[in-house]
Amino acid sequence: MAFWLCLCFNPVMPSKDRRKFLRGLATLGGAAATVGAASAQQGAEGNPFRFLPSYARAQNYRSLKQSSYDRKGGNADRYQIRAGGTQEVFNAKGPGAITHIWFTIAAPGLHHLKEIVLRAWWDDEPKPSIESPVGDFFGLNLGQYFVYQSAFLNCSSIKALNCYLAMPFRRSGRLAVTNEGKQMVNAFYVNIDYIQAPALPDDALYLHAQYRQAAPNVPTTNDWQTNGDANRLLNPDGKQNYVYCEARGRGHLMGVTLGILQNQEFWAGEGDDMIFIDDETTPAIIGTGSEDYFLGAWDFGGRDGALPFAHLYNGAPFMTAAERTGGRYCLYRWHGDNPVTFTRYLRHTMEHGHANHRADNFYSCCYWYQTEPHADFPALPPVEQRIPVIHKVPGPGGAI
Repeated sequence: MAFWLCLCFNPVMPSKDRRKFLRGLATLGGAAATVGAASAQQGAEGNPFRFLPSYARAQNYRSLKQSSYDRKGGNADRYQIRAGGTQEVFNAKGPGAITHIWFTIAAPGLHHLKEIVLRAWWDDEPKPSIESPVGDFFGLNLGQYFVYQSAFLNCSSIKALNCYLAMPFRRSGRLAVTNEGKQMVNAFYVNIDYIQAPALPDDALYLHAQYRQAAPNVPTTNDWQTNGDANRLLNPDGKQNYVYCEARGRGHLMGVTLGILQNQEFWAGEGDDMIFIDDETTPAIIGTGSEDYFLGAWDFGGRDGALPFAHLYNGAPFMTAAERTGGRYCLYRWHGDNPVTFTRYLRHTMEHGHANHRADNFYSCCYWYQTEPHADFPALPPVEQRIPVIHKVPGPGGAI
C-alpha cells in the first residue's frame, strides 16, 4: 500500500497511468471498506442496534390497567370505603409486573393518610410483602400533603400519589387498602398500570415495603442540646438505633422515606446510618450523619435557613419550624445508583441523634427487593398511635 501511495503522489507519473492507478485504488478502498464494515458488524454481535432506545423497539408484553372506573358507565370513577372496610384495588395473574400506581383520595378524616393502610401480596403468599399507611408509602410520612418529585415516588398537584417502583409477580399480584379510620372514605380513585409477559427473568425479585415508627425514640441522655458529647457518648454496635427494616433472604435495599416530628429544640439529626448485611452483630456500612445519608449537608440550612429540596434520588422536600419543638421534616433516599445487596440478612438502621441521644418521633417506610418467602413484619401500631403528636420528653426545652 505504501508503494502505491508513493506512486499516486509522484509528480512525474504520466496522467494516463495516474488515472489507471486511481481506479485500482478505488477498488481496493471499496474492498477494505467492506471488510471493515463486516468486522464492525461482528463486533456488534449481541446488540447491533444499540443506537435505538428500548421504547423504539418491539416489546413482548401486553399493557393493561386496573382502575376504579364506574362499572355502570357513569362518572362515579371511585371506590367508597366504609370505616373498617377493605377495598381490593388490584388482582391479576402472572407472570407480570405493576409498573405504576396512581391514587388520589377524598376523605373527611383529617388523618386519612395515616388511617388508610396499603397492602400487597405476591404469588398468593398469606402475609403481605407491602404493609404501610398509604401516606408513608408515598413519602408523606407526617400525614400531610405536599408536592414533590423523586425517581420512584411523587405527589403531584393536587393530592395525586404516584409510585414507579416495579412490582413483579410470577403467579399473582394483589393490592388492597383498608380504612382503619372512623369515617367513610368518600372517594378513593385508582389507576394501576401493569404488564403481562410470557415469563419473568429467573433473577426477578419481589418488592417489599415495611412501615416502622418510634414515637418517641428512647434517648440515651437528657443532654441533647449539643448533639451529644462525642467523648462521652459512644455507639459502636448500633443496638439502640432506629430500625427502618429487617429482612431475611436474598435481595437488595432500594431506599427509605422518613418523617421526623421534633419533641425537642435544636437539630434533630446527626444520627449515623448503620446497615447490617449478612451479619447481625456488626454493621457493614456506617455513615456520617442523618443529613449526610439523605445527601444534604449542614442541617439542611439550619434553624433559620432550612431550604427544602427534592432531587432524583434524595430530598428533604418538606420542612417547617426547623430545629424547634414541633419542627417537621419529610425526607427520602433512593439507592438506585447502588442498591445495597444482601444474601441472607439485612437490617437498615439509623441513630436518632449522635449515639441515640435524641427523643424525636420517627415515622418511616423502607423499600427493598428480595426472594420470597419473607420474614414476618412487626405488627402495625394502632391507628391512633400513628398520628404524629408531640410528646413530652425530659431535658430543658423538651415538649410539654
